[in-house]
Amino acid sequence: MNDTRRDARPQDFRVAVDDLERFMLALLRRAGADEASADAVTRALVTASRMGTDSHGLRLLPHYLQALEGGRIRGAPRMRFTRHLPATGYLDAGDGFGHLAGYTAMDQAATMAEEVGVGAVAVGNSSHFGAAGCYALSAAERGLIGLAVCNSDPFVLLHQGRAPFHGTNPIAFAAPVAGQSPYLLDMATSSIPWNRVRQYGAIGHELPDQVAADAEGRVTRTPAEVAALLPLGGSDFGFKGAGLAGMVEVLSSTLSGMLNGFRLLPMGGPDLATPRGVGHFFLALNPAAFVERSTFASCLGDYLADLRAQPAGSGAEVLAPGDREWRCQARRDAEGIPLDSANQTAYAALAEATGIEPLKRLG
Repeated sequence: MNDTRRDARPQDFRVAVDDLERFMLALLRRAGADEASADAVTRALVTASRMGTDSHGLRLLPHYLQALEGGRIRGAPRMRFTRHLPATGYLDAGDGFGHLAGYTAMDQAATMAEEVGVGAVAVGNSSHFGAAGCYALSAAERGLIGLAVCNSDPFVLLHQGRAPFHGTNPIAFAAPVAGQSPYLLDMATSSIPWNRVRQYGAIGHELPDQVAADAEGRVTRTPAEVAALLPLGGSDFGFKGAGLAGMVEVLSSTLSGMLNGFRLLPMGGPDLATPRGVGHFFLALNPAAFVERSTFASCLGDYLADLRAQPAGSGAEVLAPGDREWRCQARRDAEGIPLDSANQTAYAALAEATGIEPLKRLG
């Protein structure tokens, strides 16, 4: 989940987790979100930012408020869940927040998994749901294995393609680890996230090779020239990333009866009144339905111990998926969540416009 390689310096603007939650909840409720929606959005955004993924955390709040006020997202959606078979169901998200749809769908999947071993839920008529890892993590917190995927509007080339076709189409997977934080993989199927392009452009750095392309589909390392991202594997082996993105597309849009990502309205486009109809897919597995729970715990513990014990390059460390995020979370819980200058300005403007008590700077 973590796309932050270097956290803010101690002298930067930092806020306490509970203060950020207070501010987000107040803004969302004022903009018309019901209690369940406001709670779900706040939970997901704060979870992402605690783990260092501000691009899918606190940075998104202003956009969500605009989409809510514009009518694209319904603040009090009439969601309907239908359980079709003992282990499958469909959630009509009612054009509400994807975060509420995500937590609701994974909760239903987890309940089925606890009953019959497996639970799978397709979601339609939804919207952007932030960091996919939040929903896989919610399954792991119940002692289950969780998988969450979602399609999005086009940012990424097909292998040997010239124009964006797939979205970044994330895959998130989490598993409970006895006595430790969960195993947590949250990855885009593009070589890098779009936010990384903007980040490199802002600091005047060249991009790594084989991660982005210009308007003609040619690899470029200049952020200002980027018109699309390359799939995982770059120009030579991008069929791997493109194939994974297609798998996500099949699970998230076709199982939910929604438009494929190429046909979706852009998240950042000028139309903030028309619902986008995003699709998601969630899977929960109960380890105890396959082996004894103690056997699963022992085997996963051995695997992670062996992984972390592997030799690393000079000055490096071998980490399991999630290790970086949990370290960042511990640091940010203790020191506060940093806001860069752009987010400081945006959040101060929101406080001034609404009269809601602004965030308090720690230290």
